[in-house]
Order: sequence, then structure tokens, then C-alpha cells
Amino acid sequence: MVEALKAWLEGQLERLPPRGGLAEAIRYALVRWPALCRFLDDGRIELDNNPVERAIRPVALGRKNHLFAGSNGGADRWAVIASLIETAKLNRIDPFAYLTVSQKHGPNCSR
Repeated sequence: MVEALKAWLEGQLERLPPRGGLAEAIRYALVRWPALCRFLDDGRIELDNNPVERAIRPVALGRKNHLFAGSNGGADRWAVIASLIETAKLNRIDPFAYLTVSQKHGPNCSR
């Protein structure tokens, strides 16, 4: 099916205006065809990267805002907090609960 799709895309590309958006999209897929087909040879590879895209979205959206952390120390602290929050999310842990429990039961805590 994948080989038939590639042949179909190549055939459609010949019928389209070269500078059209659809032709550009088909060329984009064909140039990256080996990478696109890697999931066929390795069952560990996901067909899409939506989970990764969702995970990095907060960093990409906040990039300009993060430039105004106030100081290098503030930027360092923001990087640590952002890393902790995103790591907690990737591990299906509520970030607020994780940070709250870590603070209450951390190594410097007296019980």
C-alpha cells in the first residue's frame, strides 16, 4: 500500500503545476519518503509526532516571553521549573501535586 501511495504521488506530481501548493506538499513528502516509511521497519516508531509537538508547544509559545525573565538567574530558575513541569506531564504526573509534594517532603524538610 505504501509503495502504491508513492507511485500515485509521483504520478500526481507530473500532472500538477510545479509551483502550486499541492505540488510542493507532494515533493516535501517524496523527499522525506525514507523517513516517512521508517515506522514500517521499526514497530517502536510512532506514525505521528503529535505527543512531542504538544509537549514542546508551551516552550515555543513562551519563547519570546521567556526573554524577559529579568536576569540570568531568573532565566535559569524558569528553565528548571519549566523542565520539571514538562517532565511531570510526560510521566503523567500532575505538576502542581508533584511540586507541592516535593516541597513538603524534600531533603531539607524537617518532619
